[in-house]
Amino acid sequence: MSTRTCPLLRRLYKLSFPSCRFFSDQRFINGLNGVYPPIAVPFNEDQSIAYDKLEANFRIWNSIPFRGYVVFGSNGEVVHLSFDEKIEFFKKVRKLVGRDKLLVAGVGCNSTLATLKLNEQIAKLGADVSLVVTPGYYKTHMTRNVLFNFYKEIADANILPVILYNVPANTGVDMPAELIIELAQHPNIIGLKDSGGDIVKMATIVSNTKSMNFQVLAGSASFLLPAYTIGAVGGICALANVLGKAICDLHENYNEGNLGDAENLQFRLIQPNTAVTKQYGVSGLKYAMDLKGYYGGMPRRPLLPLPLDDKKVLQTYFEKSGF
Repeated sequence: MSTRTCPLLRRLYKLSFPSCRFFSDQRFINGLNGVYPPIAVPFNEDQSIAYDKLEANFRIWNSIPFRGYVVFGSNGEVVHLSFDEKIEFFKKVRKLVGRDKLLVAGVGCNSTLATLKLNEQIAKLGADVSLVVTPGYYKTHMTRNVLFNFYKEIADANILPVILYNVPANTGVDMPAELIIELAQHPNIIGLKDSGGDIVKMATIVSNTKSMNFQVLAGSASFLLPAYTIGAVGGICALANVLGKAICDLHENYNEGNLGDAENLQFRLIQPNTAVTKQYGVSGLKYAMDLKGYYGGMPRRPLLPLPLDDKKVLQTYFEKSGF
C-alpha cells in the first residue's frame, strides 16, 4: 500500500522528516518568520579568513533582533571557499550564534553528490536548515525535470529541512512558479528564498502553498515590504550585514501595522541596497560594512576592492538615504 492511498502511512512518512520536527520545535514555533543576514566572510590581506574580524562583527550582529543567520549565501562568497574552509568557518559561526537563533547553511553545489556531502557534514556541526541554490554551471540543461529530481533527492536524503534558493541573476536559472509549488509539497522542503524580484510570481507561489508547511522569504531588501504584503514572512537580505537594525525595524513595523513607518524605511533602503547588490556587488557590500563600523575588508580574488571614485558614490548613496 502506498503513502498516497493510506492517510496513516502518509502521516508517518511526513513525521519521519526533520521539517516536521522543525515546525514543532518551540524554538522555531514561528517557522522562518524574520530577517536574516547572509553573513559576509572577512578576509585578511593574504586572503585567509579573518576569524578575529568575524568575532568582532558578531558582537554587533548579535545585538540586533535577527531571526537567525545564513552562512554561505551568495554574498558570503561561497563559491570562493574550499570544502575544508566551509567546514572550519561553519564551526566557528556555530560557536558565535545562540541556539535561540536559526542557523541556515547554504549547501547547494553544482552536483547532487557534492550538495549531499556538504549538507551531511554541516548538519553534524549543528545547522538547523539547509539553503539549496539551483545548480547553474550547466544552466542551459537545467530543465524542469533535472531541477525537480535534484531537489527531491536532496530532500529525500532526510538530512535537514530544505529552503529552495532561486537567484537567477547569479545562476542563470529561474525556477518556474509551478515547479516551486510542486516541490513545496515535499514534507522536507519548508520554504523558498526568492531573489528574482517578480512579485506576481511570488504571490502565485504564496497563494498556492498556504496550506503547506512552506514559507517564502524575500531575497532582497529592495522589495521586502512588497513581499510582505503578498504573504512573505521574512527576508534574507545582503544589506542586513550593514543596516540590520533598519531592516528589522521594517519587519517589526509591518507586523505591528505601522505601515507608514515601514513604507518610509522601504523607500530609504532601496538605493543603499541596490549599491551593495546589483551595482557594486560583494565589493560594495564589504566597503559599506567598513563605513558602518563592521569589518568588511577585501573580497577574495578575482574580485577586487572598490576604486576610490566608487567608494565616494556608495557613501553618498547611504548619506542621502539617511544612513
